Amino acid sequence: MKVKLALATAAFVLATGGSAWADWRDQVPVFRVGLLGGENEQDRLARYEPWRQHMEARLGVPVELYPASDYAGVIQGLAAGQLEFGALGASSYAAAWLETNGGVEPLVVAREDDGTTGYYSVMYTLADSGITSIEDMEGKSLAFADPDSTSGYLIPKFQLGDLLGVDPEEGYFSRTGFGGGHEQAVVAVLEGQYDAGVTWTSLQGDPATGYSRGNLAEMVAKGMLDMNQIRIIWNSTLIPNGPNAIRSDLPQELKDLVRGIIVAMPLENPEAYEAAERGTGQGYEVVDNAFFEPIIDLRSKLSAQR
Repeated sequence: MKVKLALATAAFVLATGGSAWADWRDQVPVFRVGLLGGENEQDRLARYEPWRQHMEARLGVPVELYPASDYAGVIQGLAAGQLEFGALGASSYAAAWLETNGGVEPLVVAREDDGTTGYYSVMYTLADSGITSIEDMEGKSLAFADPDSTSGYLIPKFQLGDLLGVDPEEGYFSRTGFGGGHEQAVVAVLEGQYDAGVTWTSLQGDPATGYSRGNLAEMVAKGMLDMNQIRIIWNSTLIPNGPNAIRSDLPQELKDLVRGIIVAMPLENPEAYEAAERGTGQGYEVVDNAFFEPIIDLRSKLSAQR
């Protein structure tokens, strides 16, 4: 029902050109969008440009992109009121929600090719490393992606901890570190700086292309990775897809409008949709904060440990 309502909203907006909701533009003359780190800045801006142009045409105000060097930059930008919107991971959304005491809210999450709304964290090694299992990783080095990444840190930290019976950062591995992002961590493993790394993928579709969606698929598409170079030796349970999130203090008319534009985008502008989502899927599903409560609980637990 919520999806149908969002589609109806989008259709109304397109028909009226948004003129019925003009007042919010006095409060938000520019729509500022934070882009998470983990990918070359130039590539991020190029990938989001069709999305930016589409949003700008539909909103009727300038849309500006702000690529952050890491996940924390977008979280802090939302918390400080310097950004209106961000396409976040579940963990970075949870961090922003906790930091702002509910000052951000999710609009939608992506749906995968099979209609599910989740993805996986995977651990990968070089195919010729001789490492074929988690057991083989004892005493080896592991690259996390970013401390605010769900699949690149939060989930593997806790799920590997449960599996191994020890905090991954304090035992079992010879050392752990952060690669500076998903893409950078894969490069670090390819260059022999770490024995293994963790990243995100749909685990759907053709393995040779890096699957249907995710960091591996994006790197294969760029020519940065051949899947024959790596071996996946572990995957997490299903992780909730990260949201397209917006500041809670913005006008409701704007929030409804942005949600409607995004829900309609896969049909209206497939190029912009697939570029922003790093692959294919079945569009978007409307969610609320309850969708992320398990991740918020893990972030709270992580904060308590620190």
